Amino acid sequence: MTGLTESIESAQQLTVAWRAMVLDRDADADVRDLPGIAVRWADCRFSFYNCITLTDAGAGADLVAQRLSQAADIMRAKKHPGYLWLFEDLLDDEARTALPTAAEQAGLQYAFPGRGMASDLLPIPDPVHPDLTFVRVRTDEHLRAYADLQSSAYGFSLEEGRDGLVGSARWKSEVYAYLAMRGDVPVACAATVEAQGRLFVAFVATDPQWQRRGYGEAVTRKALHEGARATGLTRATLHATVAGAPVYPRIGFTPNSPIHFYNLKE
Repeated sequence: MTGLTESIESAQQLTVAWRAMVLDRDADADVRDLPGIAVRWADCRFSFYNCITLTDAGAGADLVAQRLSQAADIMRAKKHPGYLWLFEDLLDDEARTALPTAAEQAGLQYAFPGRGMASDLLPIPDPVHPDLTFVRVRTDEHLRAYADLQSSAYGFSLEEGRDGLVGSARWKSEVYAYLAMRGDVPVACAATVEAQGRLFVAFVATDPQWQRRGYGEAVTRKALHEGARATGLTRATLHATVAGAPVYPRIGFTPNSPIHFYNLKE
């Protein structure tokens, strides 16, 4: 794939995967595909489920400024905060240069960076780690532990993480979600889910006190192995944070578009 094609794929994977996730969280969630803007907003306390992204390919500076203003207006109308995900490689050179000013004028502030990644790496072997056993998320207790790992890794309160995941039937059936267990203690988690002919990796997290031991990589490999075994899919995609980005090339992923996360100015 070309760079632009992979960036379009990366944005589409977000909109497809998040449509299902957000509607699972709330059947009445705001899920709309507007001209150049995809809204996936559960309006819950788990801010990753409150998401907007720009979808025009090759957008110029004027169009991007217009889209940012529209997106910010949508975000202001919501009860709970969330993020605008912006895939840099969908913008033309002029729009990239003008982006910081355009975002500020729209009332958005930069939150943190990320990176799209993809690979035709599947299937992969069933992983083994000397410290870990792997448990598939099948119960509410498992799902609560998964949510709590998200909170500890990403700085949410326990209530915020649980508001996004606890109570979901889909997460206990259609999502290949795994806990990495060190004895009886869940220390890391990762999930994969089918999204438009790909296996989409989502919500990888490691408890901060257990980081840098290979636990996140091992549980991601487990979720990829089991997801591919169940679906037969061979291509996988993901969106990485800066902390997680070094892990995925070791598995076989190739980076594509930088992602910029924005929230509303306080």
